[in-house]
Amino acid sequence: MIKLENIHKSYGLADNKAEVLKGISIGIEDGDFAVILGPSGSGKSTLMNVASGLERPDSGRVLYGGENIAELSDDKLTAFRKRTIGFIFQQYYLLPNLTVDKNVRMGAELAGNRDYAEVIDALGLSEKRRKYPYELSGGEQQRVSAARALAKKPDVLFLDEPTGALDEETGRSVLNYISGLQEKLGFTIIMVTHNVNIAEMAKTVIRMNSGRIVECFRNETRKTAYEIGW
Repeated sequence: MIKLENIHKSYGLADNKAEVLKGISIGIEDGDFAVILGPSGSGKSTLMNVASGLERPDSGRVLYGGENIAELSDDKLTAFRKRTIGFIFQQYYLLPNLTVDKNVRMGAELAGNRDYAEVIDALGLSEKRRKYPYELSGGEQQRVSAARALAKKPDVLFLDEPTGALDEETGRSVLNYISGLQEKLGFTIIMVTHNVNIAEMAKTVIRMNSGRIVECFRNETRKTAYEIGW
């Protein structure tokens, strides 16, 4: 289980200091599919960054199975992320000098996964394996980013607007594959999105505003990627 306890996070100094997270406390069960919603500036992405160990909180605890990762040294925190966490961001962060195959293999090698070709094929990239990022469309690059994260077989997958660069058909297929893989492997999903329709796929929906959680509920009935609106 992931537990955040009284998380505060600010940016800037003195008169320019802005408090982004204002005492966030929440628990996310192992195997959950949690979606975080809220307007721009509500603190969604900052919450994701703190929960994943990309950023440290100013105060509060970030617990994974009882271990407070906010107290880990930089080296141990990096090792934790490599071992445990997968990321799919709005930006693709692909290595431009590597092919699709090699970008995805980088993620797979972190987990000792030699059977990463299945992920490439499932995301419709089999004919692009030898292409470089500059030869791909934005949507294709996003699918490579998703394949790299999934090939790692993470315990927790964090997604920041994963369908932002995708057309409807591709977006639905990517979400369908990710949710299906989660059902098979049992990893936890924590997704930040502006698309309120995607929240209908989630088990847990977290709404934020002005640095606070204003609502948290569980969906009694969940929809598939092909049943939600777009």
